[in-house]
Amino acid sequence: MITLRARNLSLNDVNRLLNLAEKLDEVSFTDLLTLEPITDLEQQEIAQICDDFRPYVRAKKASEGQVKLLTVFPLLRLAGFYHYPIQINVEEGIDNIVIEDEDTTITGRFDIVAVNRNIFTTNNVPFWILVIESKELGVDVLQGLSQLLAYAYNSLERQPSVWGMVTNGLQYLFVLIQQGNLPTYQLIMPRLDLFYSQQSVLLLQVLKAICKLEFSSLKL
Repeated sequence: MITLRARNLSLNDVNRLLNLAEKLDEVSFTDLLTLEPITDLEQQEIAQICDDFRPYVRAKKASEGQVKLLTVFPLLRLAGFYHYPIQINVEEGIDNIVIEDEDTTITGRFDIVAVNRNIFTTNNVPFWILVIESKELGVDVLQGLSQLLAYAYNSLERQPSVWGMVTNGLQYLFVLIQQGNLPTYQLIMPRLDLFYSQQSVLLLQVLKAICKLEFSSLKL
């Protein structure tokens, strides 16, 4: 049995090993989510997150840990992910994904997953709402996509779909992963940039909408 680390897989590896297919039809956030206006106070908080992160961008240096502390966690708090029944799990190992045809096992540890403690799937595992993969500043977010898909794929045995997000602190890429005869993933464009005011507002709107999703609305 060959053991592969999820962080070392290419997108081609993930597509082949997990039999994942990319849906290429274009959809917008408003096609999938109900976006609500944000308040003046929330806009001020977004501006503060930008101000806190700007020195790192100017220095062109921020580790994965700094990206999470300075941008991801404040955004999750602002979007409501810290409120029960949502729970944030950090740096936990995924169950080994066994690819029998390839005699291969995929292992790894996801960065962040937000779950709903009021909704349980098989084996009393809480429903996964959002899986997040953080990369250091300067790394293109697409480089984290294969790792995110490997982690999120693990949830499709228990639920019909799950949202994912890859970020380097400055850019944010969302993806929707779904069950099916052939499991699929779909990139939701555009990528959002924290330092563009309209895009940062949309970023918070998207996170708030995902946070409020009910189980029934995820049966796409």
